[in-house]
Amino acid sequence: MRNRGGLQLLKRDYQLWIMILPAIAVVLVFNYIPMYGIQLAFRDYDFSKGLTGGEWRGLYYFKQFIDSYLFVDLMKNTFFISLATIVIGFPAPIILALILNQIRRKRLKNVMQTVVYLPHFISIIVLVGMMNVLLSPETGVVGHMMKAMGLGHINLIASTNTFIPMYVLSDIWQHCGWNSIIYLAALSTVDPQLYDSAKMDGASRWQMIRYVDLPALVPTIVILFILSMGNILGTGFEKTFLMQNSLNLPVSEVISTYVYKIGIMSNQFSYASAIGLFNTVINFVFLFGVNAVSKKVSNTSLY
Repeated sequence: MRNRGGLQLLKRDYQLWIMILPAIAVVLVFNYIPMYGIQLAFRDYDFSKGLTGGEWRGLYYFKQFIDSYLFVDLMKNTFFISLATIVIGFPAPIILALILNQIRRKRLKNVMQTVVYLPHFISIIVLVGMMNVLLSPETGVVGHMMKAMGLGHINLIASTNTFIPMYVLSDIWQHCGWNSIIYLAALSTVDPQLYDSAKMDGASRWQMIRYVDLPALVPTIVILFILSMGNILGTGFEKTFLMQNSLNLPVSEVISTYVYKIGIMSNQFSYASAIGLFNTVINFVFLFGVNAVSKKVSNTSLY
């Protein structure tokens, strides 16, 4: 009966399925078919024998990575950068959306939204270039300001103490406005009569945010938090690699940059594949764990 119901549903909405078919094809071709290469993590890759022709090594490369002297540092750096990005960066678009939602003049609100969206469209290469110029202790504006304030000669990107704050703050500046769009969309669904009722009851602006806006955002916040936790070890490669130098390497070497150096630069494809798969499995476990906890606590989950 379920199959018959599914066929009837497919027949009824076939136009919608035709529209979504290209997206399904893209996901299938670029996300699922390449998973055939996962077996590379369990074999000795040989150019002449292809993906399936190498000797089967099982969990050898996974054990090699776990036993590596870099394992603890890589996991620590990746986890700290990702955790700092989530802890500091995740609430930022929520706060920004709540602030923008308080602007009643439509024209001013549109201008503010446009201004905060624009940094999202700056490429990572340009962003890191801007940071190098502005934060340079010799020629940068920030470097001169720090000298004038008596803070001395500090390279904020090269320092191991300031690399993570610079990474997180620049990430917030670039993506906070864009990420706030989904929260603004959720706030737009709030019934205006709730605001009118709150005003009649004498509620202040802060009380309206607390008792009207935030409850409307909770389901969206929970879903996006679950998705972000599913990428807890997925620190962006491009930005980290571009900001990386010999001075900040102790805190900037993460799993993604290490995989690039091992796999592409050193041609250890099987070892790099094993590290990448290990990283993916950890993210997968976090995703399902947080989703299970959210489902039990708040009845809001991905499935």
